[in-house]
Amino acid sequence: MEKYPHYLERLQNATRKFWDKAALNSIGGESFTYSQMATQIEKIHLAFEKIGIQKGEKIALWARNGARWGMSYLAVNTYETVIVPLLADFTADGATFLVNHSESIALFTNADKFAQMDIAQMPALKFVVDIDSWKLLYSQSDEIAAAYNAMDELFAQKWPEGYGPEDVVFPTDNWDNLSTINYTSGSSGDPKGVMLTYRNFSANVDFSQRHVAAGERMVSMLPMAHMYGLVIEFIYPLCNGTAIYWLGKAPTPATLLKAFAEVKPYLLITVPLVMEKIYKSKIKPTLDKPIVKVLTKIPGINNIIYKKVKEGLVQAFGGEVLEFIMGGAALNPEVEKLFKRIKFPYLVGYGMTEACPLLAYEHWTKYVPGSCGKAVDCATVRIDSEDPQHIAGEIQAKGENITIGYFKNPEASANAFTEDGFFRTGDLGIMDKDGNIFIKGRSKCMILTANGQNVYPEEVEAVVNNQPFVAESVVVDRNGKIVALVYLDQEAIKSAGLDEEAVSDIPEKIRVGANRKLPSYSQLTKVEVMLAPFEKTPKMSIKRFLYK
Repeated sequence: MEKYPHYLERLQNATRKFWDKAALNSIGGESFTYSQMATQIEKIHLAFEKIGIQKGEKIALWARNGARWGMSYLAVNTYETVIVPLLADFTADGATFLVNHSESIALFTNADKFAQMDIAQMPALKFVVDIDSWKLLYSQSDEIAAAYNAMDELFAQKWPEGYGPEDVVFPTDNWDNLSTINYTSGSSGDPKGVMLTYRNFSANVDFSQRHVAAGERMVSMLPMAHMYGLVIEFIYPLCNGTAIYWLGKAPTPATLLKAFAEVKPYLLITVPLVMEKIYKSKIKPTLDKPIVKVLTKIPGINNIIYKKVKEGLVQAFGGEVLEFIMGGAALNPEVEKLFKRIKFPYLVGYGMTEACPLLAYEHWTKYVPGSCGKAVDCATVRIDSEDPQHIAGEIQAKGENITIGYFKNPEASANAFTEDGFFRTGDLGIMDKDGNIFIKGRSKCMILTANGQNVYPEEVEAVVNNQPFVAESVVVDRNGKIVALVYLDQEAIKSAGLDEEAVSDIPEKIRVGANRKLPSYSQLTKVEVMLAPFEKTPKMSIKRFLYK
């Protein structure tokens, strides 16, 4: 017997229990109940059966986030075909290449996206479905088209008495079968197809159900074709009977705040970048006012001010958020200090696609600032160092949630694991005596200075980003000298009304200001201004490999 339920069993039970409740919703667009979702999944299954699709064959999904994205994913996933979710931001050429590389026999997409693809480059494709209408955009043969287009008839024949909650049955005897191939854009520039099994998903959904809050409504902001968004903003909450609300378009601060006010989510999954921007634009200016600075030093009064700050923050997100989970990068220490001071319910977790995605988490009441929580209980995490509490080493993990390797890439798969079967994350960290993990940076980004000191660019960037007029930064090594590439905050410069001369002085002021806070071995020799924001991965981390 497995020690926890299969996630598809949880999904099946939630579908039966919450039959008439809202399940998948696009904000300002369509909404589907659990029963409508289950009915559409069953129709697609009947079409697949008629076409003769076998379990284990690959089906790609390249489309924008939304309720129909969710339905398409589940229809493929519960049929036991391998789903290949591709990031909506991939270029048409990139998506075409990956459809082909993954050996996908079908593609679910948006009509405008398919119009940019070259079907001749995807010879294995038997048919293409427009998820916005469920109509075919392409079919290899008339037989396939006829079989697919018969789904409503097939459904009526199979369920003449109607389709009810007890008719929903999802397969669960497939724990170690391949469920998903997820291509990471990663930061290496070369996409790798991470192979994840039904067990990998079940382990993380089980952990989330036991440790992360449950609630009525969830706003989904992250890319669905990314494990962080897919598991934590979609699969685990859906298995609880939660209604998922997707932002139809790319989120702007205004559309986000409107969505939070409407939906009132119970949980917020975000990246530190978003919270740091809110801190810098909304909270810091207030706390930096001379009168407020004085008041925050007076015992009793300071508590009233901090309580107001916290209430304002929570209200901005709809007022009902029980927990803010951040991932993808460390939180700026200055922001973290304030969040702790006002008892803001936040934590920073740690994960990666290869862990489907969770590796570390701790409830906000026990979360230690600067850490990324403790190892999840479905994995063993270790630091490859002679003194893991004090000397950073590679973070390595083994467990029920860890990938079985990379699709059609035996060399990368072999290199990803140690001899005793631990996955090499490529991240460096230490672990305190209580098991809290502190990430120091990526092993390939670490700078070794001339005097033998290890410098972690992320730690220097946290200091640089706190300097006035800095929007974001990347720290690089140039012949043993540490240089900060900086993109300036244009709005802040504008509202400060600086003239050209004052603007030209900013880089040197940043360098001097940062060096006051940095140890001697990681001092900046130069600050260079970038003319455009840094390119980002879908989880909003900077593509460091592009900057030298």
